[in-house]
Amino acid sequence: MTQKIKAGIIGAAGYTGGETLRLLLNHPYVEVLFAQSRSQAGMPVHTVHADLTGETDMQFCDEVPASADVVFFCMGHGEARKALQEHSFGNARIIDLSQDFRLAANTVCGDRTFVYGLPEINKAKIADAHNIANPGCFATAIQLALLPLAGAGMLTDVHITGITGSTGAGQKLQASSHFSWRHSNIEAYKSLDHQHILEIRETLGSQQKQLPAINFIPWRGDFTRGIYISAQAVCTLSNDEAYNLYDQFYTSARFTTVSRKMVNLKQVVNTNKCILHIETTGDHIVIHAAIDNLLKGAAGQAVQNMNIMFGFNEDAGLKLKATSF
Repeated sequence: MTQKIKAGIIGAAGYTGGETLRLLLNHPYVEVLFAQSRSQAGMPVHTVHADLTGETDMQFCDEVPASADVVFFCMGHGEARKALQEHSFGNARIIDLSQDFRLAANTVCGDRTFVYGLPEINKAKIADAHNIANPGCFATAIQLALLPLAGAGMLTDVHITGITGSTGAGQKLQASSHFSWRHSNIEAYKSLDHQHILEIRETLGSQQKQLPAINFIPWRGDFTRGIYISAQAVCTLSNDEAYNLYDQFYTSARFTTVSRKMVNLKQVVNTNKCILHIETTGDHIVIHAAIDNLLKGAAGQAVQNMNIMFGFNEDAGLKLKATSF
């Protein structure tokens, strides 16, 4: 029987913190030691995360115990580096879900060095790592859509559109996440200037030295969770050749699947899956990718990385089923 590890969450009151807590509470090899939140300290976690009613009597804490084996940072961008400066965290392994340590220039903080946590290309490094920088949500979907082409040195003239649910904006109320604004509405934002482009370029650049521009236009969608992207590039591969390339690249990927049928969000929401679909026309290829932004795009991938780090089955605690109807 595998001995349980002790896990803690900092910033446990937000959407990502809540998803991480839900997964860890149901993980066969994890004991949740603490769920920290300064704003909710002393309150039962189910008062914020109503889906955990009846699941646990745990309360949010303010202080950070030093005895955890792994700590998940579910804080806003810029807060993870501050947390490491304020606390030593002993010998705990750190999995950070912010963007603080994703780029090569920012991977070192004190005596800790972070490994980029995209299991589909970094599994061996993750297994040996003590600290993980979890990828961004849009970055995950786009990288998984384009990595096989980059690996073959065939990435040219890339144009991407993508749409995300309201949970991608976080739990803090904003004008663009208010129901009255979001309902029956779509809006483009950060056109060609999204923050995830930098990490996307670094990851793709590890596969293909000369990269084209990554032209990405994200949209806010009229739904709560999920990301759907369509990436278009110039490519002379036939449909069969493209599928063979993608099948081979992801042959050992536990959660990334290449589908011959068109993918939709309901196939992946509430799971840790990424499903890809390919279309070719003339000298162009389109790769569609769908993920749950809170799971494969955040908490689910973080738990997947934890499983790899501690030598658990990669899918432990992540055998989740989508709700199709």
